[in-house]
Amino acid sequence: MPPLREVIAAHGLAAKKALGQNFLLDLNLTGRIARRVGDLAGSDVLEIGPGPGGLTRALLAEGARKVVAIERDARCLPALAEVAAAYPGRLEVIEGDALAVDPLPRLAPPIRIAANLPYNVGTELLVRWLTPAAWPPFWQSMTLMFQREVAERIVAAPGSKAYGRLSILAQWRTEARIAFEIPARAFTPPPKVTSAVVHLERLDAPRFPADAAVLSRVVALAFGQRRKMLRASLRPLGEAEALLDAAGIAPTERAEQVSLEGFCRLARLVAARQA
Repeated sequence: MPPLREVIAAHGLAAKKALGQNFLLDLNLTGRIARRVGDLAGSDVLEIGPGPGGLTRALLAEGARKVVAIERDARCLPALAEVAAAYPGRLEVIEGDALAVDPLPRLAPPIRIAANLPYNVGTELLVRWLTPAAWPPFWQSMTLMFQREVAERIVAAPGSKAYGRLSILAQWRTEARIAFEIPARAFTPPPKVTSAVVHLERLDAPRFPADAAVLSRVVALAFGQRRKMLRASLRPLGEAEALLDAAGIAPTERAEQVSLEGFCRLARLVAARQA
């Protein structure tokens, strides 16, 4: 297949800022991402925002059984059709918004998610994938590119400024690691930030027992006003100090000081009181 720069030029695919597009053209890097996804030979892959198809090509070349790619930008469809023609029967492209499209009828387990996520929807998609109605989810793993700042929030430990809601949601149910960073110069156009690839491998069960909806609410309240002491930020729960004492958490602590296990303990107490 022709180099990606030629594909972009041939189809007039200037990246659109409004769509959060930054095209990754270095095939060595797209290949590295595809290899980090895991065993592709027996897996279907869901890709979001394939653009001109750089990562798509790599996933197929590395042996993905099938790739289902959701692309919102109709300008990219002819370029993706060329990729589909080069890998007959293995690439299905859905034109649409990834926040509104259900790709599951087109995928068969085991399913892996791999994407250079558009910056403007990446975090929202990740939260959705981490908080399904039932666990384990439809996916086996996720290999996703984010701004480095977001990647650091996903893997952050208690006590750090990056530690927050994303850290809790990701680490409660997955093994999350930053795989490697990608400099801005690797993209067209170059973003103003460094990017990082994060690999999340699902756990069969959460690390600590808790009701997902209750935990999400507790964490959202705690980090929604992260500069406040927990006895203030958790006041909407009612009897916040008593709950915190029962969970073994000092009411004067702030959210970033509480471990994942501590938040799960607190969520169990809140759920028990509501029962």
